[in-house]
Amino acid sequence: MSVERVTYRLGDADLILETGKIGKQANGCVYAQWGGAAVIATICASSSVTEGQDFVPVTVEYNEKFYAAGKIPGGFVKREGRPKDKEILVSRLIDRPMRPLFEPSFGHELQIVPTCVSADGVHTQDILAVLAASAATTISDIPFHGPVAACRVGFLNGQYVINPTFKQIEEADMEIVVAGTKDGFTMVEGGAKEVSEEVMLGALAEAEKFIKEMCVLQEELQKKCGKEKLPLNPLDVTLANADAIEAEATPLLKKACFQDGKVNRGIAIAKVQKELAEKYAEQLEDPVQAKLFATLMDDIQYKLLRKSILDDGVRIDGRKCDEIRPITCEINVLPSPHGSALFTRGETQSLAVCTLGTAMDEQSYDDIDGDRSEHFILHYNFPPYSVGETGKLTTGRREIGHGNLARRSLAPMVPSREEFPYTVRVVSEIMESNGSSSQASTCGGTLCMLAAGVPMKKMVAGIAMGLITEGEHYDRYKILSDILGEEDHLGDMDFKVAGTKDGITGFQMDIKIPGVTTEIMKNALEQARKGRLHILSIMEKCIDKPQPLSPRAPQILTMKIPVDKIGALIGPGGKNVKALCAQYSVTINTEDDGTVTIYGKNGLDAEAAKKAVKGITEDPEVGVIYQGTVKRIMDFGAFVEILPGKEGLCHISKLSKQRVEKVTDVLKEGQVIPVKLLEVDKMGRLNLSYIDALESK
Repeated sequence: MSVERVTYRLGDADLILETGKIGKQANGCVYAQWGGAAVIATICASSSVTEGQDFVPVTVEYNEKFYAAGKIPGGFVKREGRPKDKEILVSRLIDRPMRPLFEPSFGHELQIVPTCVSADGVHTQDILAVLAASAATTISDIPFHGPVAACRVGFLNGQYVINPTFKQIEEADMEIVVAGTKDGFTMVEGGAKEVSEEVMLGALAEAEKFIKEMCVLQEELQKKCGKEKLPLNPLDVTLANADAIEAEATPLLKKACFQDGKVNRGIAIAKVQKELAEKYAEQLEDPVQAKLFATLMDDIQYKLLRKSILDDGVRIDGRKCDEIRPITCEINVLPSPHGSALFTRGETQSLAVCTLGTAMDEQSYDDIDGDRSEHFILHYNFPPYSVGETGKLTTGRREIGHGNLARRSLAPMVPSREEFPYTVRVVSEIMESNGSSSQASTCGGTLCMLAAGVPMKKMVAGIAMGLITEGEHYDRYKILSDILGEEDHLGDMDFKVAGTKDGITGFQMDIKIPGVTTEIMKNALEQARKGRLHILSIMEKCIDKPQPLSPRAPQILTMKIPVDKIGALIGPGGKNVKALCAQYSVTINTEDDGTVTIYGKNGLDAEAAKKAVKGITEDPEVGVIYQGTVKRIMDFGAFVEILPGKEGLCHISKLSKQRVEKVTDVLKEGQVIPVKLLEVDKMGRLNLSYIDALESK
């Protein structure tokens, strides 16, 4: 196999797609390079076929090798371990736009493995991984309605930047990833610092041109070396009695689908299906006929739901298209945590809990993009009982993805370390789920942080929107606010918008149809904005400003010391700082810029430790009055400690305006007295004067 490649000038470097040199036994393999970043993507199909499959068994396993950045994994084990959150998120980024473009009737299990083998810290690897995975699939012999392409759009200094560098991403007011085909967008996700809906629409327009060019580039590579596609394996049988079953099932399912409540609907639908299955039991003993029967039941529900919305504007729970389910908000629902809230929207409920910690509690990341830490953490849990099922309590890709969306939406409004020196951890426990638990987590996260005393810049709320279309050019469509799980499953689009009153902070969209128009996107964003404002108005009635910090929260004090005093504070081998931590029951953290953060279980310990640090690192100032402790009494005076570790002599002649015969007539050891620093002599000795009651007054 000869080596074939195509190139495209992207920013400061060529983007290269190459095949024929590496991974030749895979169904498809592409080496992609952009600057110093490189990804090898492969796709393989299983040898066996499962007939009558109604889904695509595809897995995406993006992985990053530490050698790509010239690093060795940290910790005791030096082999790359389980997937990191970033690898899971990139896998989802690849999976979501590609999965709908495979044919379920192909019947083979598919595995896509993009591997980052080079990273330069400038050019992003995730976009490269999407392009490489799509290109490998496009040139392979696996049927695929692609290619797919993606790009990142940043909004920086009022300008759009296509595929910004890591540094530009950090500085940008908005950063979104857009994926799609030549026909239109299939996925959008990202975060922003309160940008307007117009800025978001502009970013999509900027992405469209690049995506089309990347699709053309992949097609050029396919023309050079693409394999002939393997045949599909469609079932050569149809459901017997299909017309009779559909005629009988439609009125029954119509009644069942519009029952009030998710549980009631599920019971009613299951009852109809069971009765019909019993009637046609002999026919459905054939597993293929059973699969076709189940597919028909789904198709009937699909038609009923869409027809009701498009023709009558009525949804399965009776709401209008722009109507949001009833919302209730409560705070301080748990007695011990620092902050807690219960956010309920219809049959979706998040128990959100906020915990305040110290700098030592920050989340550290050791990956090929460089070591970093985050002071704001959000974890999302979706236990099986939230949908009335049994199963294992695990943290899967769903939990990682939904939690990242909620974290990204809230992060711009969480105060910086300098403004609020706590590590903030939010955990969203989904108690019930029927539509957009990630956005319930965003709302619950806001409430519980305010309940914990976190001074958020503004309140954030989120809403999930849906779309039902009809016609080749989507001449008829309805946009749905606050979608249910059934509407997500049977609709054409699921997009989530989170933000404040003034703009968008988080965005995620999955589109199941090609070519959603700008008009639809504009109207959907405006409807989402109105919904978001409605939700915020309800949340504000519950809490609209931070509560006082919980007495259970750690007490944190910060101070600045001269950089040249850091060594004195720490001491040899950390001796001094360890002694202070033990003496005052605190934790002391020192930054390279001289910032000292003191964490104590109570305010008294923290204040005492702060005074001790000040004493060690502060130079005594002439003319300043100190509250000193008498350490030793001599015939000629007394030695008084004015700062920890710093003593001065208060001569007997400086004890009073009147003549003093004996020092012990005036002072005793351990006594705290006000003294003024008169001078620091050439030897560095401190000369003090006792301020008696009259002078002190």
